[in-house]
Amino acid sequence: MALGGGHGLFASLSALRLLDVDITAIVTVADDGGSSGRIRRELGTLPPGDLRMALAALSSEQVGTGPLRWDDVLQHRMGGVGALAGHPIGNLLLTGLMELHQDPVSALDDLAQTVGAAGRVLPMCPRPLDLIADVDSTDPDDPVRSRRIRGQSAIAATPGRVTSIELVPPDAAACPQAVAAIDAADAVLLGPGSWFTSVIPHLLVPELADALQRTAARRVIIVNLEPQVGETDGFSPEEHISSLRQYCPKLPIDAVIADQPAVADPTALRRFTDSLSAELVLSAVAADGAEARHDPTKLSLAIARAVGLDSYARQ
Repeated sequence: MALGGGHGLFASLSALRLLDVDITAIVTVADDGGSSGRIRRELGTLPPGDLRMALAALSSEQVGTGPLRWDDVLQHRMGGVGALAGHPIGNLLLTGLMELHQDPVSALDDLAQTVGAAGRVLPMCPRPLDLIADVDSTDPDDPVRSRRIRGQSAIAATPGRVTSIELVPPDAAACPQAVAAIDAADAVLLGPGSWFTSVIPHLLVPELADALQRTAARRVIIVNLEPQVGETDGFSPEEHISSLRQYCPKLPIDAVIADQPAVADPTALRRFTDSLSAELVLSAVAADGAEARHDPTKLSLAIARAVGLDSYARQ
């Protein structure tokens, strides 16, 4: 099982599908930018973009007998300059199904079956949510030291460093199927991805945080390959992990995956993970020639080691 959103969740799901495991993705629902933001504002439905990307990561079957694959169809953005310009086909399909079903989980299950997804995709909550962040300026000449920013897209676009994040409403109910999936999981992956807007929000949903604390699953943190501008500028791997514990102090961490070439001080990281009684899996997981992108095969082997799939770990 993997929790997150956007490109980070796409990376972990692409790696998981290379392993012989049952996959469930639990996806953030606070996106308010681009196509997702337009659909959310106009129709009041869940923002479909991160859900679509998770389905695309898990789908690979051909469309009919032609050369097109469903992942290409889901990700294709409409051209032109009209009302549909820029909307991915998958966003429109999923939004239509959510209207027909009046239930996002049924809509996702239907679309997953249609595209031959190698797993299940669930929203973390059945209703759209908002994020509020405190962002400190890194410009010494900025007269406003700290700003309070509302909205995922605005947070991502605000120069500075995120110092705190809140979910609106703070007592949002979790998707019941997501809670049940965490309870039944053998392993749960958190990260990689936009740390404050895609990873940490799961810990801000009380029912999800409780489930992550009580589950018997092995909890694995996948640290980002590099700090993200505007969210984790200057963060070490230890700070990435500590920020999770800031929002969920009782979260047990069983393993940490980090890119070996990217870790500046492996000794310090190992000392830190030892203090958490967590296994450290240091491995080269970045794609060749693309330091900011995970290689699915390399990451799958690191995940296999972290969750104890020895037959894969020895490859």
